[in-house]
Order: sequence, then structure tokens, then C-alpha cells
Amino acid sequence: IKFPSEAKGQLFIPGINFLLFAGCVGVVLYFRESSRMEAAYGLAIITTMIMTTILFANYMVLHRVKPGLIWLFLGSYLIIEVAYLVALMDKFVHGGYITLMIGGALFFVMYVWFRARKIKNRYVEFVRVEEYVPKLEELSNDTSVPKYATHLVYLTSANNPKEIEHKIMYSILSGKPKRADIYWFVHVDTVDDPYTCEYSVEHIIPNDIIRVEFRLGFRMAPRLNLMFKKVVEDLVSNREVNILSRYESQQKNNMVGDFQFIVMEKFLSLDNELPFFEEIIIKVYFYLKELSVSEERNFGLEQSNVMVEKFPLVVAPVSKLKLQRIYLNEDEE
Repeated sequence: IKFPSEAKGQLFIPGINFLLFAGCVGVVLYFRESSRMEAAYGLAIITTMIMTTILFANYMVLHRVKPGLIWLFLGSYLIIEVAYLVALMDKFVHGGYITLMIGGALFFVMYVWFRARKIKNRYVEFVRVEEYVPKLEELSNDTSVPKYATHLVYLTSANNPKEIEHKIMYSILSGKPKRADIYWFVHVDTVDDPYTCEYSVEHIIPNDIIRVEFRLGFRMAPRLNLMFKKVVEDLVSNREVNILSRYESQQKNNMVGDFQFIVMEKFLSLDNELPFFEEIIIKVYFYLKELSVSEERNFGLEQSNVMVEKFPLVVAPVSKLKLQRIYLNEDEE
């Protein structure tokens, strides 16, 4: 994504140019005649006009314009635009349907993305970090548990520095616990200023649990692998953290411990009992997500020290499971 100006809403995606070119060539080859293209063009124009009218009415609502003026504006423009739309409907079968197909496909993708995120938010659960600090300290000092990494780095979406996703704590403490000497929780906050590039550090437990908060402008690429190295270098130079390996053989040679990034990736669990419509929405969402850029690539992480951990997304668990035990013989009864 390119930002040609310092306005956050103005962005440029080079790949879209190729899609527009391919679409234009496809439309010309499909219609072949200008008379058929006129029908699609006319319907596209009037549809755009109606959408612009509706968007501007919402803009007026946000700026607290008097309701009477808003309804007057809507009524005046919609009467004219709907009249044009009715007049163009006879051209629908001559090529106007292409406009609705393309517009419908774009609307479907945007609606699926919006609706699926709303559904997923039911599952997101944040917990207080302070409640898990004793458990993390105990795990870090438990030599009976094999060490997973010297430095374990998790990306968190929690805006509140006192909170963290429950799934991260579950990943560390449950099943095969991930013991590390230092746990790092990294959060990226995108701000409106285009060139902001700063960070803050909170030592929850010195040399044990650290949270790093990046504040990046919308024009700054989140190259976390490079930025995190810079943060660690600053902390080492200020003697705020010891990153040397805890293994005796490596510690004698002042070797730096390994860093392991963990990226949490959701997948749709089979244990869901969703309504038919929501199930379609979620399935399409995960299919589109597979076509998009991966989380680790989006954050600029190196593949060599990143582990993608998948966990099931259970939005609506099965409420009742009819399962009855049977006995093979009378003795077992």
C-alpha cells in the first residue's frame, strides 16, 4: 500500500491498477459493441450517484446538520436519481447486469470481511496481566520444564497495557508449557501522524516480562524484526535487560540467547454450531484470508525465527451432544 499524500484516507495500491486494466480489457472483449457497453456504463453512473447521495447524507448526520435539511437533500436528489434508474432498467438485459455483478461481488467481499470480524469479536477475551505474572515467573524458573526459547516474543492486539489475550496465556501455560527466560509482549499502534516512529517499554517484571509498545504512523511499514532489534540494542546499552544466553557453555562466551516470535493464527473449529448464514460468512472470510498476506509477512518478521501457532476459533460451541453409553454385556452393568 502506498500513501501519495499525508492524508490517512488517501492510499494507492499498485496491484489495483492491474485489476482495473484486466477488467477493462475483459469488458471490451465481452461486449464487443459500444451500444452494449453504453447500457453497463449508464447503470454504473446512476448507481454511483445514488451511493454518493447516501454517503453525503451520512456525512451530514455526522456533522449534526438539521434533520429537515438532510431529508430535503435526500428527497430532492433521490427523486431525480431514481427516475434515471427506472429509465435505465430496460437496458439491464443488454449489459447492465454486468454492473450489478461487479458491484455485488465487491459489496459481498466487504460485507463478509466486516461481518466476520464482528462474529470473531465474540471469541476475543482479554485478561489482566497481573493475574498471570506469578505463573509466568514460576514457569520461567522451573528447570524441570524444557526451555522453549531464551526470549519468547508474542504479538498482542491488546491496546490496554494491563491486559493481554487469553489465548496467549493459554499458549504459554497450557499443554506443553513454553518456558523462556524473558517473555516479550509486543503491540503495534497505528497513529494518524504519517511519520511517527517511536516506542515505549514497560518492565512488568525486570528481566522476566517486558511489554514493548510501538507507535507507528500510517506511512511507516511495520518492520518489526528490524525495529525490535533496535529496541533490544537500546535496552542492552542502557543496562535494562540481559539478553545473554542462560546456558553455561554459551554464557562463558557471552553469546546472545535466541529470540522466537510466536504468531497466533485462527482456524475455524469443527466444534461450532453456527447459523447457516453466519457459517457461510465465516468460511468465506477464512478463504479470503488465505489469499491475503500472512501475519508474519505483514509485520515484517523473518521466517527463520517465527513460529505460526494455530488455534481453533470456537464462536458458537455445540450446546447439546446426544451421546449415550451402551454396555457390551450384563456384567459391565
